[in-house]
Amino acid sequence: MFRVREFTGLWSAELVSIVGDQLARIAFSVIVYERTGSAAWSALVYALTFFPALLGGVLLGWVADRYPRRRVMIASDLLRVLLVVPMAIPGIPLVALGALIVLTVLLATPHTSAQGALLPEVLPGDLLERGFAVRQITNQTAQIVGFAGGGALLALIDARVALLVNALTFAVSAGLLWALVRPRPAPVSEQEDAGEGWTTKIREGLHVVFGDRALRTLVIVIWLGACYIAPEGLAVPIASMYDAGPLALGLLMASIPAGSVLGAFASTRWISPERRERAIVPCAVVAGIPLIFTVVAPNIWVAILLWVVTGAFFAASLVQAQASFVRAAPAAVRGRATGLAASGLVAAQGVGVLIGGLVAEELSPTAAVSVVGAGTVLGLLAVAISRGGRALRREVTEDDSR
Repeated sequence: MFRVREFTGLWSAELVSIVGDQLARIAFSVIVYERTGSAAWSALVYALTFFPALLGGVLLGWVADRYPRRRVMIASDLLRVLLVVPMAIPGIPLVALGALIVLTVLLATPHTSAQGALLPEVLPGDLLERGFAVRQITNQTAQIVGFAGGGALLALIDARVALLVNALTFAVSAGLLWALVRPRPAPVSEQEDAGEGWTTKIREGLHVVFGDRALRTLVIVIWLGACYIAPEGLAVPIASMYDAGPLALGLLMASIPAGSVLGAFASTRWISPERRERAIVPCAVVAGIPLIFTVVAPNIWVAILLWVVTGAFFAASLVQAQASFVRAAPAAVRGRATGLAASGLVAAQGVGVLIGGLVAEELSPTAAVSVVGAGTVLGLLAVAISRGGRALRREVTEDDSR
């Protein structure tokens, strides 16, 4: 994939932004906690770095269809530079800080939609799946490095300087996109777009995704599988149950991302495209089975192994599902469809963590992981035997025959 100049530009720009975002999330929490002494306020501000993404993909995904996608990504990066820099002003009111964070996260959604919609044009054939695998691997790795390295960096520099570093990463991202990604016209011309209101654009995106059985099945599989992230929110109490030390806790929290790296690499390296297509739902189902057995894991090392397996099978399913989704979505509305899928992915992760936390209050942390795993598996099995699952399999068969 890295022989493809444009993919190199998209990938490197995304990598720089992810590392900067992870650093900024830590910096936000530090700044707010230093000023308020409140863990609740610190957690709230941290949540603001995720929450607007739930709505942004639905409300702003159409921008990636109406305007040239390269221009949308560059404009999003440059506008975020202008929003992040004022956050570093000493004594900025917390309300203003929160508003700037919300706007910054909202502006990330057109960028994500445009990038996802552009990938099928940049990576032809099987390279698309390999590209999604590379993104999955680097995203997981960059998040781990960003959190760990960000904590270490904040021991050396002020949190406000860290925010300026985040602003610089957006500028670097814009420069990489400008230099390495060639300009293309907007998928929808101004004449075609004339007369279409904002709500009409949103409805069209919803209709495209949920009006097509194959797309609907793929997005449901992606959203349900996102619930497998729930164990990460329970890693600390589970480690405490096993009287595990900091090293074991760190390995437990890294187990699903580590499994994701292995699964994304192995599935695209050694499994044919046809088999990967047919295995989307089965791999998602198998991914939940190890979580079910977490409740009987005799020690934390067995739990780590189980979660690694979950991460591997979920990544194998997710990479192919994402590639199949963007390839099947019509080019003219691909930005809206991608934005909707990405928003639902974030929402599903939050729902999974929330359900896991509520169940843990009534049962135990390990039982909560098992409940989330079992519930997700049942939901995926329902998809597998539904008309939508059969429609997906028919589409794969038709693609193979063509």
